[in-house]
Amino acid sequence: MMHWEVFVVALVYHNVYTSATPGKNKALFPSAMLVKRGTAALLNPVFQNSLEEVNLLYEILLAGLEMDKTHSKFLVKDEELSSLRKTKKLEVICEDVVPKKITDIRRLTSNLSRHKGALSKDEFEWTVLTMVYAAYRLAQAQGHQKEVWAESFVNLYKALKDDLL
Repeated sequence: MMHWEVFVVALVYHNVYTSATPGKNKALFPSAMLVKRGTAALLNPVFQNSLEEVNLLYEILLAGLEMDKTHSKFLVKDEELSSLRKTKKLEVICEDVVPKKITDIRRLTSNLSRHKGALSKDEFEWTVLTMVYAAYRLAQAQGHQKEVWAESFVNLYKALKDDLL
């Protein structure tokens, strides 16, 4: 009988350990651990840590974001907003963490559909920003590419909706 008790305790310990392990978002956003800016402060970056930052993100999205021709560099249209230090952190997240290839976004949506439990705050934020990116690409796509980006956008929306429910 003692063996079963040890087994149950070990199983519970394993479940607690794996669910509480730092860096569990590596599977969903592996690029978050590889931010290229070279500073420890931008390792695993998160933009929204307060209500003011949430309002700033909303203001930035309303002002508009643009991307260069290669879809790799994000630019905030409003000069005043783009000069803020927090906006630079958002640009790092958008350029280095948010997946931009359709294959990477499909991999993310597949992983999100298999993800157990609620998304962490940073995973949720990065998924929302990925959805914003997919909406931007959807608006610019034509033909078959429009269908591909629309499907990715809908899948990201469903993943976020499921996480909220």
